[in-house]
Amino acid sequence: MDAHAWDDRYAASDLVWSREPNQFVAAELADLPPGSAVDLAAGEGRNAIWLAARGWSATAVDFSQVALDKGARLAADDPRGIDVTWVRADATAWQPEQPVDLVVVAYLQVPAPDRRRAVRNAVAMLRPGGTFLLVAHDSTNLTEGTGGPQDPAVLMTADDVVGDLADLDVEVLRAERVAREVTADDGHGGEERRAAWDCLVRVVRR
Repeated sequence: MDAHAWDDRYAASDLVWSREPNQFVAAELADLPPGSAVDLAAGEGRNAIWLAARGWSATAVDFSQVALDKGARLAADDPRGIDVTWVRADATAWQPEQPVDLVVVAYLQVPAPDRRRAVRNAVAMLRPGGTFLLVAHDSTNLTEGTGGPQDPAVLMTADDVVGDLADLDVEVLRAERVAREVTADDGHGGEERRAAWDCLVRVVRR
C-alpha cells in the first residue's frame, strides 16, 4: 500500500487508530526516563503524543500527510500542551539530525525487504544505550488470532525482526509473541473477547 492509499484510508474515518497509545508501547516504555524519541511510521501519532505528554522530545514520521495532519490536530487540541514534531518521510530511509534515545515502530505493514530496511534504519538512529521497540501483527494471527492485515507478506514474527538485526551490535531484551485482547460482535447483539497475536521486540543499541 503506497502513501496515496494510506492518505485515502486516513481521510475516510475520524481516527484509524485509537487516541490512546498502543498498550505494549505504554507498558514497555512507561519507566524509561524521557529523552529524544522517534515514532517511526507513526500514523496519526498516538504513541508520539503519549511520549510527548510524558516529557519526551518526540518526532512523528510517516509517509501519509493526511495522517500527520490529523495527529497534529490531536496534539493541538490536547489540554496538556503537547509538542510533537511532524515529518513526512519514508520510514526506511529518514534519519534525524542527531542520534536519539528511543525509536518506536508500531504496526508497520510492509513486505519483508522494506521491513528490514525500516528496522535497521531505526536502530541506526539510536545513540549507544538507546532503545528500539517494535510491535507488529504476528504471522500467526492470520490463522490463530483475529483482525489485522490478511496479507501474510506484511506480517512477521519476533524471530524475523531479530534476524533483520542479526549483524548489528544490539542487546535483545525481549522478542516474543504477545496476546492483545480485542472485542467483536458475537452476532447476537453482544460482544465476545478474542485474542489478536502480535510480536514484540525490544533491543538496546550497544
